[in-house]
Amino acid sequence: MVSNSSDAALLAGRAPLVGTASNGLKIVVVGGFGVGKTTLVGSVSEIRPLNTEETMTRAGEGIDDLAGIEEKRSTTVAFDFGRITLNAENVLYLFGAPGQERFWFLWDRLFSGALGAVVLVDTRRLEESWYAIDRLEHHGTPFVVARNNFGPQEHTLEEIRAALDLPAHIPLIDCDARDRASSKQVLIELVRHLHRLALAEASREDTP
Repeated sequence: MVSNSSDAALLAGRAPLVGTASNGLKIVVVGGFGVGKTTLVGSVSEIRPLNTEETMTRAGEGIDDLAGIEEKRSTTVAFDFGRITLNAENVLYLFGAPGQERFWFLWDRLFSGALGAVVLVDTRRLEESWYAIDRLEHHGTPFVVARNNFGPQEHTLEEIRAALDLPAHIPLIDCDARDRASSKQVLIELVRHLHRLALAEASREDTP
C-alpha cells in the first residue's frame, strides 16, 4: 500500500527516470467523453505520454454525443498511458480510459490490478460519470472524484456530491487537468484516500 512518503514524491518536481523499479503501481483515470482524461495524464506524466488519440470522423456522427463539447476534434480510442517515478523502487503508471460509451467494454480490463482510480467529471455532462462510478464500485476499486474546471462552474461541490449520490467518505475536489500542479494534487488526494482506507482496514483487523 502507498504510504505518505508518496505524497512528497508526487509534490516534488519531475523526477529523473529510473531504469528499473521493483514495484509498479497502477492508477486509472476514467470519466465521460471529452472530460479531460488525456489532458490530465499528459500534464503529470514524466514521459511523453502514450495515447491513442484519433481525429474524429463521420463514423462517430450520431454515436458520440458532442453536446457541450462541440469543439472537440479528436478522441481516445484505446487508452492513454503515463508514468511518474515515486522513488527508486516504486513507479506509478497512469492509464486513461476512453470516454465514449462504445468503448466502455475496455474499462473492466483497465481496472484489473488498479490500486485506485480518479473519476473526472464535467458538470455539463454529469450523467456520463454514473457508469464510471458504478463500475468502480462493482470492482471494489477505491476512487476519488475530481471536477475538471475547463470553464465557469454553475454548481457547488456539495450539489455535485448530491447529484452523484457520493458517500461522504469519498473525496470530491476541484482541478484543472491542464495544470500539472492541480492534476498532481488530485493524485495526492487519491493516495491519501488509499492510505486512510488501509488504516481503517488495519484497525478492523486488530479489533478482537
